[in-house]
Amino acid sequence: METRIYGTIGPACHDTDTLARLFAEGMTGVRLNLSHTSLADAADWIANIRQAYGTAIGCQSAADTKRAPELLMDLQGPELRIGTMRMERELSVGGEVALVPESCLTGTGEIPVPATVLPHLKPGQEVLLDDGRILLAVKQFRPTEHGCAAECTAMCQILRGGLLHSRKSIALPGVEVKTPTLTKHDLQNIRDAKKYHVTGVMLPFVRGREDLLCLRETLEKENAADLKILAKIENQDGVKRLPELLPHCDEIVIARGDLGNAMPLWELPVVQAQIASACRAAQKPFMIVTQMLASMEKNSVPTRAEVSDIFRAVEEGASSVMLTGETAAGTYPVEAMRYFVKTVEAAEEYLHRTK
Repeated sequence: METRIYGTIGPACHDTDTLARLFAEGMTGVRLNLSHTSLADAADWIANIRQAYGTAIGCQSAADTKRAPELLMDLQGPELRIGTMRMERELSVGGEVALVPESCLTGTGEIPVPATVLPHLKPGQEVLLDDGRILLAVKQFRPTEHGCAAECTAMCQILRGGLLHSRKSIALPGVEVKTPTLTKHDLQNIRDAKKYHVTGVMLPFVRGREDLLCLRETLEKENAADLKILAKIENQDGVKRLPELLPHCDEIVIARGDLGNAMPLWELPVVQAQIASACRAAQKPFMIVTQMLASMEKNSVPTRAEVSDIFRAVEEGASSVMLTGETAAGTYPVEAMRYFVKTVEAAEEYLHRTK
């Protein structure tokens, strides 16, 4: 099989038995999402990955092989996230919720946001939470009860609701919020990358070549220059500045989750095709990811549309494809990987026959 197949490790698949079954199905690498954890905190999971890989290929341990499994660490990068909430909250359509800076959080009903977000909030501004699953609209500002300035609290109407947990993404459509390329959390994970056998670094929300140069310089400084750099295209800046990104990364990632929040959703397939075409022309490998088998987080069989989406990814020339929540948190991680691999194999076989 030519296309590389990645799964995402999480609570649903971190044990060695499940990981070994995923490798046996044809998974070639693993993504570790560092938005909510660190390499050090995930040390046991990483050890399980290597042990499971060895089991799947018939060795006593992964150390017995010359080729260890690929491990991609997905950094926090410049992505904006809400802070730590006192408790999860169900947001109901038609209701109201308050956005406050993390330093002003006092109540269980408030949502803490980075202080850099508040100056960009104006009445009518839309706010997307949790990869766009939740949609708010700013209505007005009001004083808080604990002495913060009036602009510290933005009252929002809930247009699309759902259950919200801490540290979920926040995005303001049409607004650019300046944030550094790498967080302190990212820098520590980069320092630890070689220790934990990381093979590649995924940088979210790449805005221009400066972000990639910053990451490259940091990797060199930490003696990790051999790690692959995967540039995640998740915003309009990344799309517009794609030509300048291509020389400075090893692979482009068409990350359709947040990319779909950055534009009308019906435009996303066209943008995916444009990015794929540009990568093929430049002979730059690219990955397609997000919701490829989303229904299998709860169902044991995918939809016809999902397997067709996987076929299209292979047909467009994707060098790799990835499952995220399907393996990390889904009910059927092994079954999802089986359908994923089998569909890729069928697509590759068809394309070879019709060349």
